Amino acid sequence: MDRVRNERILRCLKKGILIESVLIIVFAAIVLGKRGELLAENSSSANVLSIENDYIKWVDFTVSYEALCKAYDWDVKTHGSEHEIDWVELLAYTAAKTGGAFGKDALKTMEKAAEKLSAGEVTMEELTKELKYYAYYKEAYDAAIGGLVGEYWEEDPEAPQGNPAEGTAERTGYIKKYGLKGYFPLARGFDYNHYDDFGAGRSYGYKRKHLGHDMMGLVGTPIMAVESGVVTALGWNQYGGWRIGISSFDGKRYYYYAHLRQNYPYAEGLEEGSVVTAGDVIGYMGHTGYSAKENVNNIEVVHLHWGLQLIFDESQKKGNNEIWIDLYPLTRFLAKHTQAAVKVEGTKEWRRTTDIVDPAVEEYEAGHKAQKEDDENRVPEQTQ
Repeated sequence: MDRVRNERILRCLKKGILIESVLIIVFAAIVLGKRGELLAENSSSANVLSIENDYIKWVDFTVSYEALCKAYDWDVKTHGSEHEIDWVELLAYTAAKTGGAFGKDALKTMEKAAEKLSAGEVTMEELTKELKYYAYYKEAYDAAIGGLVGEYWEEDPEAPQGNPAEGTAERTGYIKKYGLKGYFPLARGFDYNHYDDFGAGRSYGYKRKHLGHDMMGLVGTPIMAVESGVVTALGWNQYGGWRIGISSFDGKRYYYYAHLRQNYPYAEGLEEGSVVTAGDVIGYMGHTGYSAKENVNNIEVVHLHWGLQLIFDESQKKGNNEIWIDLYPLTRFLAKHTQAAVKVEGTKEWRRTTDIVDPAVEEYEAGHKAQKEDDENRVPEQTQ
């Protein structure tokens, strides 16, 4: 009798344990699922950008080289068609879907979306309507790469000359193009090597992270302007040596070129306030820096340090709020568009071999001229 009762009790215990185990598994699945949703949502904000006081405080630019290439190809392929794809929007959509990750799955997500967009099956507005962080990614990525693709005119001796209304060239000796108008930072044909060194430790002066991208090469290698803009900094810096700072016309990007050549760091005539066109020679590679004294070669390895700072608010221009991004993938991408340079006989100067006309430069100069004329014509208010 006791044996039967014990077996019955044992069966009940086993049944209870089984039910409890199932409940635990179900509960765990629910918790993990919610946690996964939270992680995906948090990754969108924490890993990529932080928004406070109505402007972006931080951007972790994680777009891969492969993603840049794919998005760019779709932009160029659909340009002028009924269903154009903006590469910044496509990248922002992908990031909003993946939390800023750009692995193989993200590339597949991008490809599927691009196919539907180009076929007119869906609009970007429809695709992103429910994506909470799309607007933020779009603003962040536009700040990082928004000035690199567009229309421009490239010098071409064989360009047709005629009436624009007849579909021929709009500018004598130039041919109209659409695509990458940003340039690789070194002149075509000059040897270099590089690797992803963003965030590596630096100890000169104080412990800090490397907030740019180093490209090792030879002294005197011509340095090219990546994007058109205005020279806003020029001269000696204790850490960067002879350096150049160029701001984009929209004020969102600040390009920093450092460790330029001793004795002859800059292109002739370059000064603060100069307007440069993408692909212009702006200076020459060297290894100056790490010295409070000017014109000193204290950097062991000859290289160009170039950096890209994103600016969403005036308070971010200098200080602890600066935003610098990893440029290794972007540097690889810009290798699609290089500019050759030729030595100016009898000098240390180099010049680009093919000129371009960037509408952004013309627009800036026209606005600058109009502002200057307006200032000159303004009648000073008479004091009472």
